[in-house]
Amino acid sequence: MSRYRPPAAASTALITREGFERLRDELNYLWKEKRPEVVRALSAAAAEGDRSENAEYTYRKKQLGEIDRRVRYLSKRLEVLKVIEHAPSDSQALYFGAWFELENTETGDISRYRIVGPDETDAKLGWISIDSPLARAALKKRMDDEFEAQLPGGLTKYTILRVEYSEF
Repeated sequence: MSRYRPPAAASTALITREGFERLRDELNYLWKEKRPEVVRALSAAAAEGDRSENAEYTYRKKQLGEIDRRVRYLSKRLEVLKVIEHAPSDSQALYFGAWFELENTETGDISRYRIVGPDETDAKLGWISIDSPLARAALKKRMDDEFEAQLPGGLTKYTILRVEYSEF
């Protein structure tokens, strides 16, 4: 059995201004505060002698690797992201950055979402990735439009109740 994994599909390189600032702040925190702190702790653990049975040393090495991996990712990702700061000219249609309300036509459930970049999704806030099946199906639709989305639970029908661009 091989360990080959096909490369992941490229995610959309769009982000809101607040999402970009959050990623940049995370990069600065990791590089300027967290990494030096872990390096100091690693040096102290290494100075204790036998590294083969030194749990602190092993833990700090792992932690440093995770920090470096995240720093590399953020450094590369921030270079390619395109910050979207303005609402589209057609504010009645559903595009990146839109808040929208949906009604599941089968159950009557109403949900509120915001379409954001893949780097800033947050299910608790209702922020869904522009690459998600629901967002892909809803893009360019207008208020009172009906559409179908192929979700993991099956094909679901929705009606758009409201579209707004309040956070730009």
